[in-house]
Amino acid sequence: MGTRENAPSGAPAAGRAEGAALAEVAYYRAGSAASAMSPALVPRAAAWAGRVLHLTGITPALSTDCLALVRELTDRALPGRPLLSFDVNYRVDLWRDTAEGPTVLAELARRCDLVFVGEDEAEAAWGLHGPAAIRAALPEPDVLVVKRGAAGAVAYVREPGAAPADPSGSGFAEGSAASGATAPGRDAPAPRTPGGSPARSGAPAPETHRAPNRSGSAGSAGSAGSAGSAGSAGSAGSAGSAGSGLPADRVVSVPALHVDVVAPVGAGDAFAAGFLSGALRGLGVRARLRHGHLMAAAALTSAGDLGAPPRRADADRLAALDDAAWGRLRLGPGWTDRPPAAEAPYTEVKDRTA
Repeated sequence: MGTRENAPSGAPAAGRAEGAALAEVAYYRAGSAASAMSPALVPRAAAWAGRVLHLTGITPALSTDCLALVRELTDRALPGRPLLSFDVNYRVDLWRDTAEGPTVLAELARRCDLVFVGEDEAEAAWGLHGPAAIRAALPEPDVLVVKRGAAGAVAYVREPGAAPADPSGSGFAEGSAASGATAPGRDAPAPRTPGGSPARSGAPAPETHRAPNRSGSAGSAGSAGSAGSAGSAGSAGSAGSAGSGLPADRVVSVPALHVDVVAPVGAGDAFAAGFLSGALRGLGVRARLRHGHLMAAAALTSAGDLGAPPRRADADRLAALDDAAWGRLRLGPGWTDRPPAAEAPYTEVKDRTA
């Protein structure tokens, strides 16, 4: 972590009006130290030193230098880059000075190996409806995770041997831990907005927005159906029919948990953290999605956006429940300190961390 003496740290402020269902979040980022990041200030070797580099769509919106930095860090033509994860995090207010936000986010997503995107933000940014349409517009990432709020999450995983964007094949193959540097792949395609649809208008007031209903929100743990999937809880199917021009995908969907929501802020980031943690441990895609939901539930049941995560053994036990037991779980404030009793014998999860 670096510091700058002549620039403040950005800061969020969250609150909820009396009777309001969702929290209001205001961000103070103007002139922040983070907005001054650039390729000259952030050495690529340092940013690429880990096994995975996770980026979000907020950083490139902060300044032209920040955008240049993220473009450099996601350049497929440069050797030695780690596996790149990208959370779209479309925030209308941050792009209010340019209409290029959705196009830039699509460009960056196509340059990464793993992409997280909310179904709601894909509709707002690109006019896309449903996970299958999002995948059709973003076929490049090896793994695409679409967060569907109370409906759960669905992952599109390129099948082995189906022209992966990462020629080394390291990616996020199920059953193997995310490994070191990947070989340089193809150049990123020319930036364009997915589906050719313009960004929608009607942005909230500048720098203030209502926190979206992210994955893990309270509600029915219904099926997260998707094109090609069996449509049942925790189901896996395939997508990419013959003649479509798209690589073959395995589609894994996992319904969200029943959660007594305290505040929705931070749930999307927590979901990504849970999924990435499972990937680094070499867990299967279904388990990664469940760990994402559990981490999101920890954030949703906390007043802040940094809810205490459950202990690994407790999270592993809950993630290993059968579909029926998973669907019966209901998590409320404090659940990470008092996890639900096991409804099935504890299943030891083999940790494949290198």
